[in-house]
Amino acid sequence: MTSYKDLGLNSIINACGTVTRLGGAPMRGEVLDAFHEAAQEWVPLEQLQAAASRKIAETTGAEAGLITAGSAAALTLGTAAILARHDLGRMEKLPQTDGFPNEIIIAREQRSGYDHAIRAAGARLIEVGFNEVTSNAGVRRAELWEFEAAITPQTAGIAYVLGPGSCPGLSDLVEMAHRHNLPVIVDAAGELPPRENLNRIPATGADLVAFSGGKAIRGPQSTGILCGRRDLISSAALQMLDMDDHLELWDPPAEFIDRSQLAGIPRHGIGRALKVSKEEIVALLTALELFSTGAYDDDPPRLLGHLNSIQTGLQNAHAECRIVEPAARDRWAVLEISVDEQTLGRTAFDVCKALREGAPPVYVSHGKLSEGTLVVNPLCLSEESTAQLSRRLLEELGTSARSNDS
Repeated sequence: MTSYKDLGLNSIINACGTVTRLGGAPMRGEVLDAFHEAAQEWVPLEQLQAAASRKIAETTGAEAGLITAGSAAALTLGTAAILARHDLGRMEKLPQTDGFPNEIIIAREQRSGYDHAIRAAGARLIEVGFNEVTSNAGVRRAELWEFEAAITPQTAGIAYVLGPGSCPGLSDLVEMAHRHNLPVIVDAAGELPPRENLNRIPATGADLVAFSGGKAIRGPQSTGILCGRRDLISSAALQMLDMDDHLELWDPPAEFIDRSQLAGIPRHGIGRALKVSKEEIVALLTALELFSTGAYDDDPPRLLGHLNSIQTGLQNAHAECRIVEPAARDRWAVLEISVDEQTLGRTAFDVCKALREGAPPVYVSHGKLSEGTLVVNPLCLSEESTAQLSRRLLEELGTSARSNDS
């Protein structure tokens, strides 16, 4: 068996949490067992995805669902479904979209590198609103009338990135879009927990919703969920599945893919590179059941214990520690460590770099480095790694003069 050590790699202490660049969330034993068991047998993927669709529908309240190769893949597939629907000619052309509606309206303040997943399907993003709050040029956010004013015959749909304070309200945007017969696709990759969002977001009437499977749900890192309207999920599945079959033999479950909507069987679609294995599908469904039934609810107090231990160990360091409690009950706290850069003679960037280069390597969250702050997300920590993390932090942050004087 090949290990990280065999490859010349040292495993790290992950104090960043579920970030993709470090491999995602820890998977429970049940999830790993499901993955291993599914690898021993074979099933037709369209039948397995149809079964997954039923499970996702039961859990989210959406009409249907699809297991994807991450939430970015869900956005690409969902956009492809909006652009092509069940038109085989359009499926064949993507990402070339000349000759049919290809514009997706999005708030300018919701643009990010992640929307490359939407553009990859062939969509042209049309920005509305201004980022006035961030640019210190005003107090207004993107407003509903701006979306409506941007609608033209070339408009295919609307994209919405959900987060704390996203504007305008999603339900209002969906209502307006549906008056114009336009679908809304929602990027909700990081909006779990709270687990109620599994139902709450689809309940807004959004036509497609993308969730990450490898973050709070704690499935395989390369998985995601696309849920929503049955016809759009059908189109997305058609553009991802292996279509190398004879039409006379091809018989997908009717509630998943409605063959009556098709003039024939499409070739491999734009999502062919985004395929998901049978093992990943079963593992994610196992993780989804654990997440949705509260199996992870005991984790926040355990993880808080890790943070308290680290904070205690840094009492005399050149830093101020603050535990930030979560807003949602099933989220977990994080530890913010504000570095006393003047006394230490090193910046937070210096400390972060030294942590990565030490033994064992430590990766802390770096989103607040410009503020002189390290952030510890405890999700991937054990008791052993917490003790190692405390030692490494103290090595890099030193002890204060107060401690030496005493």
